[in-house]
Amino acid sequence: MKRLESLKKIIVLWLSFAGLLLQTGIYAYIWMEYYYPIISKFTLRLKFNQNGHLAMFAIYFVLLFFFDSTYGGLKIGYLKPMDVFMSQLFALLFVNVITYLQISLMNGWWLEPKYFLAATLVQLLTALVFNLICNWFYRRVFPPREMLLVYGERSIEDILQKFASRKDKYHIAKCINIREGMKAVEKEAVKGYGAVVLWDIATEDRNRLLKFCYGQSIRVYMMPKIPDVLVKGSDQLHLFDTPILLVREYALTVEQRLAKRLIDVICALILVVITSPVMLITAICIKCYDGGPVLYRQVRCTIGGREFKIMKFRSMRVDAEKDGVARLAARNDSRITPVGKFIRAVRIDELPQLFNILAGDMSFIGPRPERPEIIRQYVEDMPEFVYRMKVKAGLAGYAQVYGKYNTTPYDKLKLDLSYIENYSVWLDIKLMLLTLKILVKAESTEGVDSTQVTAMKQEENVEEKHGKDE
Repeated sequence: MKRLESLKKIIVLWLSFAGLLLQTGIYAYIWMEYYYPIISKFTLRLKFNQNGHLAMFAIYFVLLFFFDSTYGGLKIGYLKPMDVFMSQLFALLFVNVITYLQISLMNGWWLEPKYFLAATLVQLLTALVFNLICNWFYRRVFPPREMLLVYGERSIEDILQKFASRKDKYHIAKCINIREGMKAVEKEAVKGYGAVVLWDIATEDRNRLLKFCYGQSIRVYMMPKIPDVLVKGSDQLHLFDTPILLVREYALTVEQRLAKRLIDVICALILVVITSPVMLITAICIKCYDGGPVLYRQVRCTIGGREFKIMKFRSMRVDAEKDGVARLAARNDSRITPVGKFIRAVRIDELPQLFNILAGDMSFIGPRPERPEIIRQYVEDMPEFVYRMKVKAGLAGYAQVYGKYNTTPYDKLKLDLSYIENYSVWLDIKLMLLTLKILVKAESTEGVDSTQVTAMKQEENVEEKHGKDE
């Protein structure tokens, strides 16, 4: 098993490296054939030898590696083929824009962009074909992993659906309830499965199974509980000869808060200037459609539970909540106007929140702000939901990048706590870049089921309610 995993990593590494070289080779061609002759002709001092050209190619390669790593363009076999392609699309667009600006600066004036546009189209087509070939090869060499699912009281329908969405990578071969006894579960686990999935079982049983599987060199996929997320973000101390983990009582240090606020103000000001024409056109369209107000103000909660009025472009009818009941948008929600459907799909409705950021009520990255009445519903079954408000609410967040609009509140809470407990300025920058990618993913704006008043799944009880997070 270890040799197979090592072989898998080596193959993925070489495939990723080959893809990067292929894209860099296309750039090298247009540089040598088109742009360098122009620059060297009109800029007499700029004469490159072989090492100079290699340096240009190396810079392009490093930039491409950085953005591909950030977006997930190197995760061949791990992500779906189209997800890998979309990641590489964003990486190529960023790198080609940066490189075009770089060589234009070297030239002292704007260069004709048609060669870069043509090269980008060729690179995207090459990336698509290369990814399909790599994915076909990967699936032939590495079939789906056979797994044993160990579960407790909670329904397994949700987790089975999640694994079924990646049939190319995982196959739940058998499910066994922890009530059958620890001996029976351990006996089943050693029957040659590729991994064991621990789903919603009591902490004591989970810890015992985890140690058993580790001792037997069995891979384990474990769904973390709230304390696991908190411990994951702890600091390891070496004060004594006994390992100590420090879980801090505060979320961000003073230095981190200052850096985060500086980034928020600078980025918000830049985006307000850039998107002002879009906001103006959107406002006109909303007003012309039904004559109602352009902006929709709603009370939300931010750091420490402090309430503020969030601003959005109105996407629903004026009487969308005339009965006074708070509801999240459902699939095919009849309350959404035609203009609203478009601005929600491309996230234009969120742009007025840039002014909330400048006012200090929100940050660019953080847990999405919820309404007070919805928070009260969640807290009844999930008291830990208030942990999300240890930092400012965000325009985008960890749960939006790695989850979906209709991800359950408990899973959103764990994602948001992962962000809070592992915060860094680089993580904020990375999430900003990744947010651009999710804007084009339909599932990120998918509504909740029509039977739900909130995103909470009514048929499922939160784990803490049964004391499983002790």
